[in-house]
Amino acid sequence: MHISQASQQSSVGLVAGRALLALLFLVAGLLKLANFAGVAGRLAAMGLPFASLLTVAAICLEIGCGSALAYGWRVSWAARLLALFLIPATVMFHAFWSAESPAEFSNQLNHFLKNLALIGALWFVASSSAAQASRSVDAGERPM
Repeated sequence: MHISQASQQSSVGLVAGRALLALLFLVAGLLKLANFAGVAGRLAAMGLPFASLLTVAAICLEIGCGSALAYGWRVSWAARLLALFLIPATVMFHAFWSAESPAEFSNQLNHFLKNLALIGALWFVASSSAAQASRSVDAGERPM
């Protein structure tokens, strides 16, 4: 009985952890959707080609993979895609090394480190046994 209770608590913890991690991406995607023109304009101002297409891709990735993480569907793929997405986003949008003031340096460094932690958390999720267990959802069983 003790093992069963520990296993049950572990499952609840895994689901809650994935849901909280997913929430960040779901909210970010919805905010981009609500401010589509502003986001695309910022990307264009940075000199990125196809800014509107990149904005659509970011929205789809954040909402789609965030939903997959939350539900427990293809967790490993969703986590890897989000981690890969965060790498260029972190370097491009949180370049603390080019900050012009101490406050901006501190803010951008904080966001840069937060994103590194998120990348680590996503790789952890992608390679954990919980990600392997999410295959049961793909097979039509109840999610963990």
